[in-house]
Amino acid sequence: MRTSDVEILIVPGWSGSGPDHWQSRWERSLKTARRVEQEDWLKPQSEQWSARIAGAVAASEKPVVLVAHSLGVISVAHAAPRLDLTKVAGAYLVAPADIENAKDWPVTEGHSFEQDVRDFGTMPREPLPFPSTLIASHTDPYCCFERAKEIAAMWGSKLLEAGDAGHVNVASGHGPWPEGLLQFGLFLKDLQEPAAGTK
Repeated sequence: MRTSDVEILIVPGWSGSGPDHWQSRWERSLKTARRVEQEDWLKPQSEQWSARIAGAVAASEKPVVLVAHSLGVISVAHAAPRLDLTKVAGAYLVAPADIENAKDWPVTEGHSFEQDVRDFGTMPREPLPFPSTLIASHTDPYCCFERAKEIAAMWGSKLLEAGDAGHVNVASGHGPWPEGLLQFGLFLKDLQEPAAGTK
């Protein structure tokens, strides 16, 4: 598949993705991309975030590819059981946030897990019902690489190593992220149309 064949739903994580983040850059540069907006980026609630993702998928007139980062990755997994699978071609999941070890996360924009993310639920463990690739860093403060390997195995995701890439965000030098865009193009190339009649 090509970018023109799909609707690319950008799913940011905790605190959103600012204008220099690679997700925001892709949203501006890819004509078929749009963002799944959340009511409160700093006080996420799993049910609300999942509902927004499901609503965005339902509203799409093309096959959907989800492009998620950080807590957005976990949101996609939470939302998976309620998505219309006749519309979801796949998910490109970058730097998952390990919510089961969130006490070790660094403070983000003055907010900590104990204050604002404790109601986000547990880590989904069911295999994802659509093709997915999970990109993980060896130096991510929100999820160690060994844990990312476990998550990819639980979800049935193809695991790609990003090396020493931090949280794959602006702070780690990933405003422009040409390697990620190249991998995304390869991911799209291998995708098939969603199976009709699947829900």
